Amino acid sequence: MNLAETYRPKTLDEITGQKHLIGPDGMLRKMLEQKELTSCIFYGPPGTGKTTAAWVLAKQAGYTFFRYNAVTTTTKNIQSLIEKAKREQATVLLCLDEIQYFNKRQQQTLLSAIETGELLLIATTTENPYFSCIDALLSRCVVMEFQPVTPQDIRRRLTVIAEKEKRNIIDTALTYISENAGGDVRRAIQILQLAFLTFPKDHAITITDIEHQQPSVRTSRFDSNDDIHYNLIAALQKSIRGSDPNAAVFYLARLLEAGDILSPCRRLMVIANEDIGFGNPDAIPFVYACVEMAKQLGMPEAAKPLTNAVLYLAISPKSSTCESTYNAALEDVRAGRGAVVPKHINKGCPKGYQYPHDYPNHWVNQQYLPDDLACRQYYTPGDNAFEQNLCAYWSHIMHR
Repeated sequence: MNLAETYRPKTLDEITGQKHLIGPDGMLRKMLEQKELTSCIFYGPPGTGKTTAAWVLAKQAGYTFFRYNAVTTTTKNIQSLIEKAKREQATVLLCLDEIQYFNKRQQQTLLSAIETGELLLIATTTENPYFSCIDALLSRCVVMEFQPVTPQDIRRRLTVIAEKEKRNIIDTALTYISENAGGDVRRAIQILQLAFLTFPKDHAITITDIEHQQPSVRTSRFDSNDDIHYNLIAALQKSIRGSDPNAAVFYLARLLEAGDILSPCRRLMVIANEDIGFGNPDAIPFVYACVEMAKQLGMPEAAKPLTNAVLYLAISPKSSTCESTYNAALEDVRAGRGAVVPKHINKGCPKGYQYPHDYPNHWVNQQYLPDDLACRQYYTPGDNAFEQNLCAYWSHIMHR
């Protein structure tokens, strides 16, 4: 028995996670309620419900559902499907998995049928669609991001399956599986299924049983209250902020050995902006590239680009001006200040607006902040070389 297929959700309410899409105000729910489905691109990591959501949409909206994979399907298959829709004068819903493997010409074959309404496309991809999909397709589709499912949501799903299968699995074992699934519901269910196949029905499955089946995640497990997990994430960031590459790599290793790739990936992108920022702006694209590489490689190879990212951040000059600058502006926003935008910088080119590119050094002295905030200064340059150099140029053009 394939538990992932047996317990595949049949309604939006049964989908695990993705509350921003299927909750009361979620876009997918609104589309179904208003019976106005549109072509979409579902973007996100594996096992987050992209294909399942497409199937649910088709079934609940009453569309004929076809599922192809871009790795194995051909342009001829797509054209045959479009011809079928034309003959039957009915819209068909095509779920096209891994659309990033379709080249530009193959993607172009979809455009006309989407435009005429013969084809309702739900494309799925684990890669950034703004890089892997052509602009013409993006303009005809709504891009929706599926996020890694939280351990809490995964645990609730596993609990339901265990109850329906009448299997006894200890709470700590369920928590362990959920926290080591990397946000992937399908992976968590596979681990659960392996445990069900391994042990008899009268056996109470423990965390030790699961650990023995998953040797790659045994050396640094998280506790049932998540305290260790969040402590490790915090320690990773503080070690990098404190410019200690040795400690930072240690905490990265603890997280990765516990089977968690996604949390350090997210945290490293935060650190690149929050703690490094203008201290070394090149860190931002460098870390992003390392993170994307790690996601595609998976463990154990993911450790290599992530270690590079950690070392680069730890030995980089530090600057937290993005945090202090934004928080200062946010304080005024939340206090209700600056409600009226100055007329001369409203949309278009209103009277009184001075176009900076018409002036020497592309700068002219004019007011941009609202009147009640005209003299406010949020940004104070950091003491790093990059910001000081920019500050010197900034000062030069304003006081030339």
